Amino acid sequence: MSASSTGWVERSETHPPNRCVSGFLSDALGAGWMGFAVALPILGLGSGRLGWAALLLIPALAQAIYPALQPLVDAAEAGSVLTPEPGIYAGPVRVDKPLTIDGRDRVTIDGGGKGTVVLLETDGATLRNLHLTNSGSSHNDLDSGVQVRGKFNVISDNRIDNALFGVDLQQSENNIVRRNHISSKPVDLGVRGDAIRLWYSFDNQVTDNIIRDARDTVVWYSRDNLIARNDARGGRYSLHFMYSQTNRVEGNHYENNTVGIFLMYSDGIIVRNNLIANATGTTGIGIGFKETSDVVIEGNRILYCAEGLYLDVSPYQPGSINHFRNNLIAYNGIGIRFINDWQGNVLTGNRFKGNTTQVVVEGGKTANRNTWDGNYWDDYEGFDRDGDGLGDSPHVIHAFADRLWMDVPPAQFFKGSPMLEVIDFLERLAPFTTPDLLVRDERPLWNADTEVVLAVPQAGLASEDSASDWALDPDAEPETSAPDAEPGGYDAYEALRRSLGRD
Repeated sequence: MSASSTGWVERSETHPPNRCVSGFLSDALGAGWMGFAVALPILGLGSGRLGWAALLLIPALAQAIYPALQPLVDAAEAGSVLTPEPGIYAGPVRVDKPLTIDGRDRVTIDGGGKGTVVLLETDGATLRNLHLTNSGSSHNDLDSGVQVRGKFNVISDNRIDNALFGVDLQQSENNIVRRNHISSKPVDLGVRGDAIRLWYSFDNQVTDNIIRDARDTVVWYSRDNLIARNDARGGRYSLHFMYSQTNRVEGNHYENNTVGIFLMYSDGIIVRNNLIANATGTTGIGIGFKETSDVVIEGNRILYCAEGLYLDVSPYQPGSINHFRNNLIAYNGIGIRFINDWQGNVLTGNRFKGNTTQVVVEGGKTANRNTWDGNYWDDYEGFDRDGDGLGDSPHVIHAFADRLWMDVPPAQFFKGSPMLEVIDFLERLAPFTTPDLLVRDERPLWNADTEVVLAVPQAGLASEDSASDWALDPDAEPETSAPDAEPGGYDAYEALRRSLGRD
């Protein structure tokens, strides 16, 4: 059997096209119901258990009704384009040769609730414009919409739903996962699968995907990957790094997740121009760091989170520095939390606005061993008499009564209470002991420069200062800029004020 010049793969008489031709659908239904009738007495099921039996036999019925796609894949020549006729096909499907499968938005592959829907065990294959659904539910087997076990594969413009894991890459390099709509199974958050999972995978591009109601996007033991312009909501970790080096995260929109971005034991990562909002709850964090070094956190907007930034023993490597530049950290419960008095963080040009508490340091420690220079603080009480845009006096943050709930977690119940406010006022008026110095910014900004330009490289265009390794796919279609970006920049603070009806 050979591929035609138009890219269609011919079907044999033993593999009829996916349409309700005379006798095909009725035979399939008859076979399914025959199996159903035989199963009832074997399983000892009465009529009252008919519904449960039907649920058990749904995968068998699906495979009986829908023709399998695997024979068409097996018949296609390496390097050809397989465009199946519109309809629903039964999975699973295994691709072991460079092949393009194009569903043209009219082909569904149904995994039948068992295993992975499509497995790519090859280099140079492409899956596009497909609907992949109904994977198995095994976490041990990583049942997924797509599993990738190769190099230079492209998974683009697909809809992946009711799949435990969305796209799973293991020991795979130079793959592209682009413009897919991904959601997990409708179960509790903790037992869903990850939308996109990279394990020991290098130089991949994960861009422009829309993720809803999955668990995490995880990057473990992987380096030199690009995560750009993705939109993830309704999950746990929008993006979670572990033991992963020199990755880049740009222009993503992460909203209504438990945690925005968390970096654990991962060095040399660039996190730039992302919007992270509404990471609420007791563990809500915008961007968190655990023993992470040599990172650049720049131009991000972290809004309405329980905690904006969370630092635990970071940077970890001796002599390393973490840079925080030009980030907007606004309307969070806590602007930035330090778990200890670690040093090596340099914070410049950041805007701290509307946070209930700007800085928290646990354990009676100080954050002043880090470098604070030229940040904007909306609670700064100084003046700018010489008009140079910088405060005439340093911005200083001390811990007075706040030290109670910083050091004794149960006391957070009284945070903001009238009694604690009175104690704090008296401490400031006539302190009995020297208050703890948390932060001293010698040159605070007098006016907030709130313009955040989302300078994310467009698809097909690498930035001038970017290495070729970071260039996006040259064959990609032009993409719009990151969410909420406007020509000339985005004034996030003013937008927030307008949304709250403030003058």
